[in-house]
Amino acid sequence: MRDNFLIFGCPVIEQPEIDEVVDSLKSGWLGTGPKVHKFEEMFEEYKGVGFAMALSSCTSALHLSMLAIGIKRGDEVIVPSMTFAATANAVIHAGAKPVLADCEIKTMNIDPEDIERKITSRTKAIMPVHFAGRPCDMSSIMELAAKHDLKVIEDCAHAIETEYRGRKSGTFGDLGCFSFYATKNIVTGEGGMAITDNEDYADKIKVLALHGMSRDAWKRFSDEGYKHYQVVYAGFKNNMMDIQAAIGIHQLPRIDKYWERRREIWNRYNEAFKDLPVITPAPVEPDTRHAHHLYTLLLDIDRLKITRDQFLDEMTKLNIGVGVHYRALHLHPYYRQAFGYKRGDFPNAEWISDRTVSIPLSPKLTDKDVGDVIEAVSEVVH
Repeated sequence: MRDNFLIFGCPVIEQPEIDEVVDSLKSGWLGTGPKVHKFEEMFEEYKGVGFAMALSSCTSALHLSMLAIGIKRGDEVIVPSMTFAATANAVIHAGAKPVLADCEIKTMNIDPEDIERKITSRTKAIMPVHFAGRPCDMSSIMELAAKHDLKVIEDCAHAIETEYRGRKSGTFGDLGCFSFYATKNIVTGEGGMAITDNEDYADKIKVLALHGMSRDAWKRFSDEGYKHYQVVYAGFKNNMMDIQAAIGIHQLPRIDKYWERRREIWNRYNEAFKDLPVITPAPVEPDTRHAHHLYTLLLDIDRLKITRDQFLDEMTKLNIGVGVHYRALHLHPYYRQAFGYKRGDFPNAEWISDRTVSIPLSPKLTDKDVGDVIEAVSEVVH
């Protein structure tokens, strides 16, 4: 057993971002200011898009994207059952109904065939989630969107580096939404980003994110002179702070370096677990880039003497942090009570939900840390 607990999803924080945060504190720009603007410009360049809007979270980005494309009460938006609650909740916050679709067993991504089965006259958008960093079948999804005149908002919380057939995640749909939460591939502590090439969507998100005011706060108080504002929407408080962006502007240039380390760990896990009673993640599809955000093992519970939850407990006893990504949405009490979902509605998502475990995958892991994870998994499943 390790002497110390190995935290699941621990980020790498280096000296430049520490110095940049201190600089923000000394400068007095604690809220939305020039560093947020710089981070947005860097992300626009990284993604090759016209507009990037830094926000307080990916959840905020998803919610405001819903509003930007005109989602309203009575509308339906198709989302996967195999995802985090924020995906569906963003639809609910916009006043619409999340309609769940099943996933593919192999990829864990939303199944385009089930998307089509769920389309009704009330469907206004599709929200695919690039699960664990693996790109969805965007060709099929965009074909469906065009056929039925639907908007597409990509949930890229796991998928900053993800590419599909030479295009970057978040650039297929009308908008793409990203997370910089503490466990993500690059971090700002809390934070998110929405991207688009549609100037109207970008303008609306910027205004909605800051109380519905017509000008950014940092521009109102800049040395260019005071700028009066007008409240044009009943907006929200979803803006990113300069303190957060101070971290992001140093994390983003290292994104490929961190990705290479996660890929190295991913491959080491695949080799170590190939003969165990577990199912390792499917190989990366040709002409795609997997972001390697989560390493999700599926336990072969028919061959094991322990349950999935016992596995989680045993790993924790061995000082290895673990996670579950995810319990399918329709199995949670709220969605069952609010929308009438029940076990049996989404068999693929349920099959994954009952077997899935996530083990540490971070560029901060040392070779010894990785060895400890491998040893622990091997011990628990034997």
